[in-house]
Amino acid sequence: MTRMTGAQALVRQLQSEGVDTIFGLPGVQIMAAFDALHEVRDGMNLVHVRHEQATTYMADGYARATGKVGVGMAVPGPGALNATAGLGTAFACSSPVLLISGQIDSGSLGRRQGQLHEVDEQLDVFKPITKWNHRVTRVEEIPEVVHEAFRQMRTGRPRPVELEIPPDTLGKKGTAHIIEPEEYHPKAASPGDIAEAAQMLLEARRPAIIAGGGSLISDAGDELAQVAEMIQAPIMTTQGSKGVISEVNPFHTGTNYIEVGPASEIIPDCDVLLAVGTRLLLKELERKTPRIIHVDVDPGEIGKNFSTEVRVIADAKVAMGQLAKQLKVMRCSKPSRLEEIAQYKRRTEASVLKLAPNQVGIIQSMRDQLDDDAVVVAGVTNIGYWSNVAYEVRQPRSYVTSGYFGTLGYAFPTALGVKTAVPDKQVVALCGDGGFMYSPQELSTAVQYGINIVAVVFNNNAFGASRWDQTHRYDGRFIGTGLANPDFMKLADSFGVLGIRTHSDGFGDALGEALKAEAPVLLEVDVPVEMPPFQII
Repeated sequence: MTRMTGAQALVRQLQSEGVDTIFGLPGVQIMAAFDALHEVRDGMNLVHVRHEQATTYMADGYARATGKVGVGMAVPGPGALNATAGLGTAFACSSPVLLISGQIDSGSLGRRQGQLHEVDEQLDVFKPITKWNHRVTRVEEIPEVVHEAFRQMRTGRPRPVELEIPPDTLGKKGTAHIIEPEEYHPKAASPGDIAEAAQMLLEARRPAIIAGGGSLISDAGDELAQVAEMIQAPIMTTQGSKGVISEVNPFHTGTNYIEVGPASEIIPDCDVLLAVGTRLLLKELERKTPRIIHVDVDPGEIGKNFSTEVRVIADAKVAMGQLAKQLKVMRCSKPSRLEEIAQYKRRTEASVLKLAPNQVGIIQSMRDQLDDDAVVVAGVTNIGYWSNVAYEVRQPRSYVTSGYFGTLGYAFPTALGVKTAVPDKQVVALCGDGGFMYSPQELSTAVQYGINIVAVVFNNNAFGASRWDQTHRYDGRFIGTGLANPDFMKLADSFGVLGIRTHSDGFGDALGEALKAEAPVLLEVDVPVEMPPFQII
């Protein structure tokens, strides 16, 4: 046991848990924590941002690129509330993000005195978007509580956690013991459930696999590919699992997004569906539901949307490894379906190209310019939507979305967090003009810390999806969807960022130029308002 301040206990326990980077914005209630970070500045990287929303966006990007815990820090009240969009995104995408929030002085808690940044019962605000949250008011408890936060994020389904510490607790001294990190083992499946699943797949004539975000989180790609080959099943992915296996793998048929993707081709022919780490939100299953084997570490997700014949509660990687071994014991051998699977993929690609030829052209030119391990952060913008189904992902953790939260404005700051985590990889953020203007101030962060991403701004001077909706559903009654944008090149120059302007046909060459710059780049692309995949006409 050692005497130290609460802030020192916080920082030292974070170091013990393996944290090397924190994304934060200073303020009076957390200044003691910043002072403690100064003490360890040679071993802990602090990236201070220009708006609190970026703390959790960047922490999420860091987590998604690495699988490690991403950490953000903000003052209470308006600061913490500004961080909720990123925390909600992390919750939707099962991302391990820790938000450390300040609080008012512990003696004023619950008294409703109108203290600076006070939000009564702030913990309750975060409960719907966290796996666990807690307030600590004693120095001695801080290491234990931080350790518990990491246990929550590293076991079961990884979701964000929020911790609150009042400034007087951070500033005063106490006796604390720094806890060594633990090794947590992923949950294995019941042998009986695995045997039942294997028997069903052995008997299946036309099995199929859908791999969701849980399979990517657990790094189950190799095991999924092995099972797919053994049972000769096409693999579909979701937007959250793109890259779990390379999309050039012959068993991969494409990504389902809204009602676009291979499910419309595969589900009608399928007799057994192996669903791994997914909520199973497929409209095609409403029309025809095959027998389902559902694998998920979160038992609450199994059978929630569709009746499940076999429930397998386990980590996806471990379960798929167990299943492969069981199938081998049972001498599973099936006739090749590779040509059939290739046809599924060709038909899906043809339908996407027919629906969105211009968008597919832009996306393919991007693919041609990027390394196999480049990370694309697909924003809530037309090219981002279509990238879910048209962009070929070749490695795990190289494609990031905001999942069902659909967070407008998240792409640029999230990409900054990704690049901070993997500085040697190319990182590209696909932003709309509307979304980018949520956080243009973070160009300053990119310059200050040398975060050399390419922020692509597809500019149609509108909230494009809403504009399309007004055109085709509301008889052209336009209101609130047109944008008066800045001159993006002047904006880039004012921050010391390289600005490049181009059009759709020149996008590939311009992106190549941007990638060679080895500097933060704002690449503006003039585009028309075009159809999104969720408003097909």
